[in-house]
Amino acid sequence: MKAMSTYSVRPGCIKEAAARFLAGEGAPVEGVTLLGRWHKTDGSGGFVLYESDSPEALFNGAMKWADVLEIHSNVVVDDDAAGAAMAKYYGK
Repeated sequence: MKAMSTYSVRPGCIKEAAARFLAGEGAPVEGVTLLGRWHKTDGSGGFVLYESDSPEALFNGAMKWADVLEIHSNVVVDDDAAGAAMAKYYGK
């Protein structure tokens, strides 16, 4: 499954978050594959796309950053899967 996370840096935590990221701590935890990461140009947060079969691994990765980032995650599907579901329920 794919999960999209949005994150924002908690107030007063930008230096700590940057230090961890620059030290290589942004790598995903075991059981999670990083598909892409995008940073807002104002430095306040960003978006991450992961792939994993383990909700527990995704949770562990979020907990690793919870003290410096506010993270919101959702399981996501691509256009093909969304289109197929729409056609099934709303197609003619």
